[in-house]
Amino acid sequence: MAYDLEEQEQLDNLKAIWKKYGNLATWGLIIILAAYAGWTVWTARQTTQSVQASQLYEEANKFVATKDNVKVQAKADELKSKFAGTSYAPMVALLAAKSAFDANDLKAAKAQLQWVVDTAKAEEYTALAKIRLASIALDEKAYEDGLKQLTGTFPAQFEADVLDAKGDIYVAQNKIEDARTAYKAALEKMLEKSPGRQALQMKLDVIGGAADTKVVSK
Repeated sequence: MAYDLEEQEQLDNLKAIWKKYGNLATWGLIIILAAYAGWTVWTARQTTQSVQASQLYEEANKFVATKDNVKVQAKADELKSKFAGTSYAPMVALLAAKSAFDANDLKAAKAQLQWVVDTAKAEEYTALAKIRLASIALDEKAYEDGLKQLTGTFPAQFEADVLDAKGDIYVAQNKIEDARTAYKAALEKMLEKSPGRQALQMKLDVIGGAADTKVVSK
């Protein structure tokens, strides 16, 4: 019989509890059932929260489609306030940041992105938020702030984007050699079929870069 991930987690939890308490007398069975019941209630609550958070996320998405940035920000803040522990929280913050940026509200965009950096548990969300913060810093000519966002360790799938963003800042600072090095390194890490590869190569060509880079194929 096949189980989905949630059911399998419940079974594994029950097995763990049984292993711990299984040799006890009859009264121990009450402990087992109580513990499992409590865990099941917690799981159900988490599932309910996820459903409610997904509904708020979809509502925010609808307001994005109508370009109503005020309502996007309101829905995003509501979701973050009520369901900060769900995966929808950093997702809606990133969505709200893009909406605010498109509405030329850079203050709100940066606030949403910083919230992701400060609170997101998944490093992929944090990486994306930092890259976008660096992009805003570039627009504001806050070059050093942008480079600070791009320091540290990033997930492998974001390394090319980080180097690309660094290259853009170096170009703005007129540090052409540094930009050339960053762009070349980005090309070496970027997948051959990546949609950003052609644009990256063009930027490298503009500053006089060579095209003899290694290609990561997939």
